[in-house]
Amino acid sequence: MEFLQLFNLTFIVVVLYLIVRLLISFWISPARTYMKLKENGFGGPTPNFPLGNIEEMKKISTSSVASASSGSLGAVSNDIHSTVFPYFAQWQMSYGKVFIYWLGTEPFLYIADPEFLRRMSTGVMGKSWGKPNVFKHDRKPMFGNGLVMAEGDDWVRHRHIITPALSPATVKTMASLMVDSTTKMLNKWTSLLNSGCLEIDVEKEIIATAGEIIAKTSFGIGYKNGRQAFKKLRAMQITLFKNNRYVGVPFNRRNSKGGYPQKDLLGLLLEENHEEGRLGKTLTLTTRELVDECKTFFFGGHETTALALTWTLLLLAVHPEWQNQLREEITQVTGNKEIDFSMLAGLKKMKWVMDEVLRLYPPAPNAQRQIRDDITVNNLTIPTGTNVWIDLVGMHHDPNLWGEDVSQFKPERFDNDLYGGCNHKMGYLPFGFGGRMCIGRHLSTMEYKIVLSLMLSSVSAISRACVFPLWLRDCVIWKIIESTFDF
Repeated sequence: MEFLQLFNLTFIVVVLYLIVRLLISFWISPARTYMKLKENGFGGPTPNFPLGNIEEMKKISTSSVASASSGSLGAVSNDIHSTVFPYFAQWQMSYGKVFIYWLGTEPFLYIADPEFLRRMSTGVMGKSWGKPNVFKHDRKPMFGNGLVMAEGDDWVRHRHIITPALSPATVKTMASLMVDSTTKMLNKWTSLLNSGCLEIDVEKEIIATAGEIIAKTSFGIGYKNGRQAFKKLRAMQITLFKNNRYVGVPFNRRNSKGGYPQKDLLGLLLEENHEEGRLGKTLTLTTRELVDECKTFFFGGHETTALALTWTLLLLAVHPEWQNQLREEITQVTGNKEIDFSMLAGLKKMKWVMDEVLRLYPPAPNAQRQIRDDITVNNLTIPTGTNVWIDLVGMHHDPNLWGEDVSQFKPERFDNDLYGGCNHKMGYLPFGFGGRMCIGRHLSTMEYKIVLSLMLSSVSAISRACVFPLWLRDCVIWKIIESTFDF
């Protein structure tokens, strides 16, 4: 009898303890943080714990989709901010360009003000930024301990090893691999058209070719093994299931003489890592970390470039005058010879087009950080642990930064202007900013120019009707949202 009473008492105590823990975690603690941020001067939509602002975000999104679904087709519009992030667009009108919103019990400092961003990031080293804990669980299976997930001194160690493998001098040796893969794709298109095929899924073809290119330039493997690695990595990306296998990436790559002959990213990474170890330095990567970096190369360098090329073809079809200008520039620069790395610098108008596409449709729509030490900006104190959501799409589509023609496709805005006429340097961040700026930007730019040059030399993009199917809009928006990489 006494034992039963003791058991019941213990059970009640445990249940009460768990209830108190839940109350503290899901209501009391976030409520205290909310009040602290409010006292520090930050406004924003009122959260409803434990869901925060999630229900409100869903409601606004549903309303936005309903209003956009009045017809199956609509005119092409480059103003995607209110479609991709309708809740941010609505909250901006009420709270300005800097405010706090909540994903569950996690507070996020929303920033679409480049001057605030500049002041906040001044003097903060890349290793001093953290990653929001709320995203780590989902991204860990994809990136492991690669550069995307690394923080502090680990991030410094990874960046030190990887940077030489992605320098402009190094990536130029990979141009021929990109030419081969793109030529193969175009030859396939020619065969399909000659056999009577009337429709080619260009987006699917570009993504597949980009996958082959990343397999060759990153892993040094051919088409068949590249497709195997692609399928495994893609499946992992979709299911977010932790996979400890080496995803078909060959790591035993030493030749019989013990060297690293292939000048792909993985070979260069292994070579740099081996050299650091030979010199007795501690800034080396483990085999597991090398595997994680390979996954990072794939996810960060594959679909982002393919998406930029797909949007470029759509915009060039709608604006044939720019398509003609690019084709003339390609002919002038290459002289009808096979394009190589030395010619890419001469494709100036193509660079304008790329910059404008990345402005209108940035593959990474946002950048996320976590404050590691208190930061004070404009007499507002951002406490340690606060997550930061930097709305790149919002800044890229802000008429106060770009002018009233902000939604128009005007590549000439980048003529002799790295920032496209934006009135603040931090208002245009297609590759991120600071120490965590995208490390693969040189490789991505080279791939974009080579693939687009070969395509425009062989085919024309034609828009018979300037329409924008809603199913395509939803598909592209999903890809924009899922392609969020910050190195």
